[in-house]
Amino acid sequence: MQASTSSLRRWFANPRADILSGIVVALALIPEAIGFSVIAGVDPKVGLYASVVIACVIAFAGGRPAMISAATAATAVVMVDLVRVHGVQYLFAATILMGVFQIIAGLLKLGRLMRFVSQSVMTGFVNALAILIFMAQLPELVGVPPATYALLGLGLAVIYLFPRLTTAIPSPLVAIIVLTGITAALGLDVRTIGHLGELPSTLPSFALPAVPMTFETLRILAPVALTLAAVGLLESLLTAQIVDDMTDTPSNKNRECIGQGVANMASALFGGMGGCAMIGQSVINVSSGARGRLSTLVAGAFLLVLLVALQDLLAIVPVAALTAVMLMVSINTFSWRSLLRLRTNPPSSSIVMLATVVTVVATKDLAIGVLVGVLLSGVFFAGKVSRLSRVTSELSADGLTRTYRVEGQVFFASAGTFSDAVDILQPVNRIVIDVSEAHFWDLSAVGALDRVVLKARRQGREVEVVGLNAASATLVERFAVHDKLKQSATQTAH
Repeated sequence: MQASTSSLRRWFANPRADILSGIVVALALIPEAIGFSVIAGVDPKVGLYASVVIACVIAFAGGRPAMISAATAATAVVMVDLVRVHGVQYLFAATILMGVFQIIAGLLKLGRLMRFVSQSVMTGFVNALAILIFMAQLPELVGVPPATYALLGLGLAVIYLFPRLTTAIPSPLVAIIVLTGITAALGLDVRTIGHLGELPSTLPSFALPAVPMTFETLRILAPVALTLAAVGLLESLLTAQIVDDMTDTPSNKNRECIGQGVANMASALFGGMGGCAMIGQSVINVSSGARGRLSTLVAGAFLLVLLVALQDLLAIVPVAALTAVMLMVSINTFSWRSLLRLRTNPPSSSIVMLATVVTVVATKDLAIGVLVGVLLSGVFFAGKVSRLSRVTSELSADGLTRTYRVEGQVFFASAGTFSDAVDILQPVNRIVIDVSEAHFWDLSAVGALDRVVLKARRQGREVEVVGLNAASATLVERFAVHDKLKQSATQTAH
């Protein structure tokens, strides 16, 4: 009973702000969903139905309250070839398989992999996305009637100035209402939502994908579905982290993986394409005051109401109003402080951030950009840790024994430094390698130790390794060959 009451409290703790924010997001989803449908090469209703179903389902199944999920560009670009070659039914089937992969990822708790995304990568991801959002608005800013610029300027003014009067109503919603009223009253000749494409007028219906159930079909679908699942989860988990930071509240990343899978499967079964979390709409939602799951549910449900019951009213909303909202999102999303910190941050951090931005903007692929950032972060980290290792040596009083003391972390990046530091050609009878202040992490470290010991023995030196800690000793015992060769030679001699 207490759990049920607590759940209801989370849903209805902030109803007014959640409902109003959801209405704003529903309006902002329309041009995006239509545009992503065009990218994927499918009918606009496929993207719109996807946005309705995914938003409604993820409100219950997701792990990040107040985050918005719907049809997205990140997944749309992956679908293009599949739709062109095999048709939309194969897209629905691939989306179901995408959902299965995402559920498996959640059950395997792969959401924990977010710990390996550094702050520099996150900043680069956010900045790149802000740039992409701005670039996506350029077609609505070039070659348009002068009235469009006037509406755009007025919309931005309302968005930024209205909160000084009151924050009871989200300013983006006020801007949309004001600009729609002015457009209708003055009969302005500007692009409206009605010009973007044919809007569906019926409810989405349940249907299984009409594809043959064969291994050949699975061979076609599996690579696309796996890519869709990976891209969708990456963008969703990164967006969840951003919303976590904006709201100072935690989220359940593994539950989000499972929720994304369930939502995508439901989308395909009701005639929608695959999708994931949307940072732009999520920022609109949170910036408008939303904090709970109710806002996400309202966004999906109100979008459906707009499409089916309020289609005539929706058609007269000027695109300039939605462009103003998206420009606000772009401006608010970009981390302007990161530009000032380029000189003060460590060079490696700045390089990672800039590389992530450049890669995402150049490829229009968030997954590739984040992957580049993560790899660079790993390289820089490995280089930094490798410099913390040190090898010193001391010659015994009789000049017959050289002791090498190894300190720090020995792994693939520092293994070469360790092996180079041990001089096996020195005229001594015995070499002692003291690793009591070191830790061996991987096979590269074990291989370096093997090379040193075996080369020294070939030069007629006696070698002793001392001070291995328990973890390092286990690794050496399992994978090192120098002890096994010594034991083999001893047994042969006997």
